[in-house]
Amino acid sequence: MSKIGIVGSGMGSLGFAIRSAVAGHQVTVFEANSYPGGKLAQIETNGFRFDAGPSLFTMPHLVDELFTLAGKNPRDYFSYERLPEICRYFWEDGTRLQTNAAPAETAAAIASKLGESEENVARFLREIGENYHIISELFLDNSLHSLSTWTGPKALKGYLNIPRLGLFNTMHRAHAKRFKNPKTVQLFDRYATYNGSDPYQTPATLSIIPHLEYNIGAFFPKGGIISIPRSLHRLAEELGVVFHFNEKVSRIVTKNNTATGIETEKGNYTFDYIACNADIRPSYTKLLVQEPQPKKLLNQPKSSSGIIFYWGMDRIFDELGVHNIFFSGDYQGEFKAIFENQTINDDPTIYLHISSKVEKSDAPAGGENWFILMNVPANEGQDWDALVEKIRKNVIEKLSRNLGVDIEKHIVAEDLLDPRSIEARTSSAGGALYGNASNNRFAAFLRHPNYRKAIKNLYWVGGSVHPGGGIPLCLSSAKIAAKLFAENA
Repeated sequence: MSKIGIVGSGMGSLGFAIRSAVAGHQVTVFEANSYPGGKLAQIETNGFRFDAGPSLFTMPHLVDELFTLAGKNPRDYFSYERLPEICRYFWEDGTRLQTNAAPAETAAAIASKLGESEENVARFLREIGENYHIISELFLDNSLHSLSTWTGPKALKGYLNIPRLGLFNTMHRAHAKRFKNPKTVQLFDRYATYNGSDPYQTPATLSIIPHLEYNIGAFFPKGGIISIPRSLHRLAEELGVVFHFNEKVSRIVTKNNTATGIETEKGNYTFDYIACNADIRPSYTKLLVQEPQPKKLLNQPKSSSGIIFYWGMDRIFDELGVHNIFFSGDYQGEFKAIFENQTINDDPTIYLHISSKVEKSDAPAGGENWFILMNVPANEGQDWDALVEKIRKNVIEKLSRNLGVDIEKHIVAEDLLDPRSIEARTSSAGGALYGNASNNRFAAFLRHPNYRKAIKNLYWVGGSVHPGGGIPLCLSSAKIAAKLFAENA
C-alpha cells in the first residue's frame, strides 16, 4: 500500500482516488473549495437551482464503472435517464429543428427541415460511430506518450484508417463537403465547442464528438449534474479516501526530480505519489516553481471560456426543451472574434439549458431555471464588465426576437460567471474551460501527458491534460493515469 496525495477534487481526481483506493492504496485529497467536483458545482438563488458547470451528461458507463470496480451497485448511489430528445435548434429566419435520441429520427428530421438526404445523414452518423471506436481504442483509453500505444494491434488498426479520420482536414471543410445546407454544416460544426475549439481550425477528426449524443445518448442524472461528484465523493469516502476541504495546496514538494509531498496553507504532508488535477499552467507556475517549466506546453493557445447567465424565469416556455441552441448568423465571424481578436461579436450563439424541464424542483412552480452559455475567449485582461453588459443586452434581444416575448420582463433571479470568476473558482488558466485549444491537427499530441519522467511519482489528471476536458474525458484521464501508475509503481 502506498500513500497518495491528490491536488483538487474535480472529476479526474475523484476517478483516480477511487481507482487507487480500490487497488488498496491510502489516498488523501486536498481541495481549496468547500465541496467536491471542481467545475461541477451548483448555484442556488431565490428558489432556483442551477448546475454551475457542465450541463450535458454523456457516456454514463464511465461513472458506473467506478462503482462496479468497488463492488457497488451504481443505482444505489445515483441514477439517470436517457433523454428522448437531444436538442432544439433555432435560426433567425424561423427555421427550427429538433434532434432525438433515435439516430433514424434525427436523420429524418434533418432531411425534412434542412433538405438533406436522409440516407446521407444516417450514413454520416454511422461513420462517426465507427471512427469513434477506432480513435477511442487508441487515443482515449491509452497514453499518447507510451511506446506500447503505438506498437500494438490497435495502433495498426488506427494507422490503416488514417485517411478516413480527417486528420488533414478541418471539421468545417469536412462538413461543408458532406452536406449541402449551411445550417446542417453549422449544426455539426458546433461540436468543436465541446472541447473549446474552432471548427474552422480544429481537425475533422473531432467530428466524432456528435457520436456521443446521437449514437450513445444524452442523459440526465436525477438531482442534476451535481449528483455525479456527490455520489463519487460518497463512494470515495466509503473506500477510505480522506478529503481535506477548504485546504488550498500551495506547493507540490519535489526532491531530485521526484514528487515527495504536498504543502498547504495548513500543513506539510509526505506522500509516496502525487496526482494533480489542477490546470497545468498554474500547476507549474505556482505549485512547481522549483521545477523546469515545459514552456511549449504552457504557451499553447487556450480553449474558449464562457459567460454564463443563470436566470430564474417566472413562466414556462413550451417551445423550449432541456437543451436548446440559438445560432449566430455569422458563425465564422463568431469564432474569429473569440480566437483571433480575443473578444465577442454582436451575434453570439446561445446555448440555453433548462434542467427544470426534467428536475421540477430546480425551479418554483410555474417557473424555469435558465442556464445560458456563450463561448468567449479566455481571460487575457479584457474589459469583462463592458463585455458582459454588451453580451447580456444582445442575448436578451436575440432570445426575445426568436421567442416572440420580452425576455427581460420574466427574469426574477440572476447570477453570473465570466472568465474571471471561472478562473478564480477553478484555478484554470484564464478561465479556459478545457485547457489548451485543439485548433491544429497535432493538438492531441501537444496536450500535457498523464505522466512525465521529468518529475517522477507525479501523475496528471483532469481537463487540461490528455485526453481533454468534459466529464467523460476527465474520467478517461483518471483511467489512463491509474493504468500508468500500476505499470510504474
